[in-house]
Amino acid sequence: MTLFVIRRIAGFAVTLFVAALVIFLLLDLLPGDPARFVLGINATPEAVAALRTQMGLDAPAHERFLAWVGGMLVGDFGLSTTQRLPVAELIAERMAVTLPLSLIAMVVSVVVGLPIGILAAMRRGKATDTALMVLAQTGVAIPNFWFGMLLTLVFAVSLRWLPTGGFIPWDEDAGAAMRGLILPGLALALPQASILARVMRTALVDVTEQDFIRTARAKGMTKSEAIWRHGVRNALLPVLTILGLQFAFLIAGTIIVENVFYLPGLGRLIFTAISERDLVLVRGATIVLVVVTTATMLVVDLAYAFVDPRLTGRNA
Repeated sequence: MTLFVIRRIAGFAVTLFVAALVIFLLLDLLPGDPARFVLGINATPEAVAALRTQMGLDAPAHERFLAWVGGMLVGDFGLSTTQRLPVAELIAERMAVTLPLSLIAMVVSVVVGLPIGILAAMRRGKATDTALMVLAQTGVAIPNFWFGMLLTLVFAVSLRWLPTGGFIPWDEDAGAAMRGLILPGLALALPQASILARVMRTALVDVTEQDFIRTARAKGMTKSEAIWRHGVRNALLPVLTILGLQFAFLIAGTIIVENVFYLPGLGRLIFTAISERDLVLVRGATIVLVVVTTATMLVVDLAYAFVDPRLTGRNA
């Protein structure tokens, strides 16, 4: 088990280094001069040269890459060229919105999606199974931004139970901040819960056809007992994979819902940085997304080993 964990952590570190190198090279090769973009087309060559020196753009590429990586190791992601604020501070401020929003969506999708998938598998071939899968397919097809607007119309405009949008900082009113994330969290959770339900049903149906389930039934267990005691845990491996991918997607892909509800999240920050060609901010925010995605998959790998300890003896 220890060797398995060490191997996965080493792979995590190598992945981050390669991703950092690719991100740096791609942004470094973009046409145009960031210093001139910041100062405008009417800036004098002397002013542009001074800003390039201040931004470290006149140093060789390998020195800038090593300085960037070294700074990130101590929490220094550089200074935003447009907002003139530390990138780490800007990202932390936006992650205080995006991370709770993603966690709310994940919790709701798990609480709703997994029971639906299990129930559909237990009622396989019956009307309940068909109805639940039609419902899940509908949930996948509905765009989350449209569902978010529908939720706003019902719960914010008509019933006035929740705010229509905006975000109050946590340190000002934590309750109001949480209420502001409920509707967008539900909007993001709908397609994720639907996907989880379908994956859980498929995995559980496959498991119920295995020999160990038949053996459990032959020993006197009912179908429900065999599924709950032996089937669900063995069906969790593909579900864990989907959960990891979904969480990474939620962190990186909430920009549309954030715009619908006027949330100052990480997605809107990246969109603004790209439009303003703030390469320092884009680079820092992108590597944070890579870290979150890679760390999530590392956790999924370790969860695999917990669910099925036999995996620790394999090289895959």
